[in-house]
Amino acid sequence: MYATESDPWRFATSAYERDKYAATLAALPRARYASGLEVGCSIGVFTHQLCPRCDALIGLDVVPSVLDEARARCADCPNVRFQLAAVPGAWPDGRFDLILISEVAYYLDRADLARLVARVAGSVLPEADIVLVHWLGVTHYPLSGDEAAEGFIAGAQGFARVLKQSRTAEYRLDVLRAFKPAS
Repeated sequence: MYATESDPWRFATSAYERDKYAATLAALPRARYASGLEVGCSIGVFTHQLCPRCDALIGLDVVPSVLDEARARCADCPNVRFQLAAVPGAWPDGRFDLILISEVAYYLDRADLARLVARVAGSVLPEADIVLVHWLGVTHYPLSGDEAAEGFIAGAQGFARVLKQSRTAEYRLDVLRAFKPAS
């Protein structure tokens, strides 16, 4: 998609994206995070809005040219760095108190979704927030937005619980909180 157009989904201009970004920021339970991870950052539109809320923020994507555009967009955000990574196979080092997975999990099949959940489980700090945002329209991807979110939530039961959920006609937003496993 990015080979012929730098913003094929209109991240920078669509009302859907603008409203979804505002709702996502409003849903964050904390005003500030020490270490954030945005899985599927694309051209960095939301990354730029999220960076003031994080001491450090890593944006992941699978397309090198997209990351170049994200770096340019976030040039005024010294706390942000970007990494080429196809999750769940690749994953950054570190532990995070915020992980955002927005419109990415439905690209995975159920086995890879389970691997993504395991990656998140291994990298969340106690009391970390995990935010899932997924489009609810018809897809030709392995999972629907509901299947991706519900599958993630079910897989995360051993380390995270749902704090809040909201839904519009176009997307769903789920916020989970990691907890310390019982000793």
